[in-house]
Amino acid sequence: MKRFLCILLSLITLSTTAGAQRSRLLGSWNGKLEAGGSSLTLVFHFTTDSLGKTYFFMDSPDQGAEGIPGEIALLDNDSVSVTIPMLGAAYQGRLVLHEVPQGSRPSGEIQGVFTQMGMQFPLVLQMGLPVLNRPQEPQPPYPYRSEEVTFSSGADGAVMAGTLTYPVGYDDNNSEPGHIPAVLMITGSGPQNRDEELFSHKPFLVLADWLARHGIASLRYDDRGMGGSERGTVEITTLTNMQDALAGIRYLRSLGEFDKVGTLGHSEGGQIVFMLGAAEEADFIISMAGPGMRGDSILVEQNRLILTKSGFTPTSADNYCRVLAAMLRMKTDGYSTDSPEALVDSLITALDAQNMPFGSAANLATVWDTVDDPWMLYFLQSSPVRDISRTTCPVFALNGSLDLQVPPVNLEHIRRLLPDGPHNLIKEYSGLNHLLQPCTTGMPAEYGRIETTIAPEVLTDIAEWILSVTDLSR
Repeated sequence: MKRFLCILLSLITLSTTAGAQRSRLLGSWNGKLEAGGSSLTLVFHFTTDSLGKTYFFMDSPDQGAEGIPGEIALLDNDSVSVTIPMLGAAYQGRLVLHEVPQGSRPSGEIQGVFTQMGMQFPLVLQMGLPVLNRPQEPQPPYPYRSEEVTFSSGADGAVMAGTLTYPVGYDDNNSEPGHIPAVLMITGSGPQNRDEELFSHKPFLVLADWLARHGIASLRYDDRGMGGSERGTVEITTLTNMQDALAGIRYLRSLGEFDKVGTLGHSEGGQIVFMLGAAEEADFIISMAGPGMRGDSILVEQNRLILTKSGFTPTSADNYCRVLAAMLRMKTDGYSTDSPEALVDSLITALDAQNMPFGSAANLATVWDTVDDPWMLYFLQSSPVRDISRTTCPVFALNGSLDLQVPPVNLEHIRRLLPDGPHNLIKEYSGLNHLLQPCTTGMPAEYGRIETTIAPEVLTDIAEWILSVTDLSR
């Protein structure tokens, strides 16, 4: 789930204005911002267009944010001053050259101060982009075959594009194409490509590679409007995404090459697999960090955990979440207002919630308009209870104990609601986050810094469970 409504993670874009003479500071610079006991990678880009106009934008790769535009107040050969107004942030720094052998190209670093919400943090920038190591990402040549495929969604006929990966040995003379399982992969919330690419990680590519090496075919596809998939004409909600996934399952069955066809979903995809399971469209399902409770309850608990982990007191986090919960109830009940700020102030007073994290009232006012998005309104009101209780095919539901976005309490709801089945497996993995990575805190800011894409034990368990429920491990 990429979507989350936390004050600490709100990044809002703005119009860019800039202008400066050509500077030796042009290019990309990266550094680590140390704040509150955590480290956040920031990347500053200074570039010019064909007319010589200079622009600045910033990336926060650890948060999966790119192209956040800002304004240049000063950019010369050795000094820089920029602002990102809607983030309430600014940076001022000066180039400090390193001593180098005579005749060598000068090198150095920008030493400066990053300011946000009245707080100042030292930030040293090095020339170039940060180097991200992703050791699990498979590299060609691959020992298996993949094909580019398309299928049409039943929602509106939009054409979805994806990659069908066959297992190792599928084309050998001794292979038995009709007796291998296939898995459809469904991404989390927000538009993502077929690899579910987040924070420079490609979880579905890693999964497809692992499954292919263990005798299992897979189909992963681009979400609407991403990669090769059409945007279509319908509003995008969880229901629309389920209809796209259903078309993918039926496409796999239509090929006549696979014995069992199941589906694996991450986060929102973990809710969709239960929708497919309840409709008896999947032979087996895997829910990775999928919801087991109503959407608005998940968002409130998500904010509570992230605020507390960020250093706010339990009381201030609880006050923020009580106001947020009241707002979400009003929004789903159809309440409207011309002044979200006045609404937030009235709720703070009515709920005696004055003790909240700094900037909370302004953030909550922004949230009011954010949840008008069709996807968000659907998610807030959607509950997986009915679908989980009606799913009778084999189910593997898993969560990380440090998941702060779909907290592991959801796993307990799934365990309670799911009908008994001899092949069901409910498992919580100690020390893993929402992306099923080994982590320290579970905070989203860690995602991009962690080199592991998916914990190896999760990959092993998924493949072994699929083979067990499709009788291929015997």
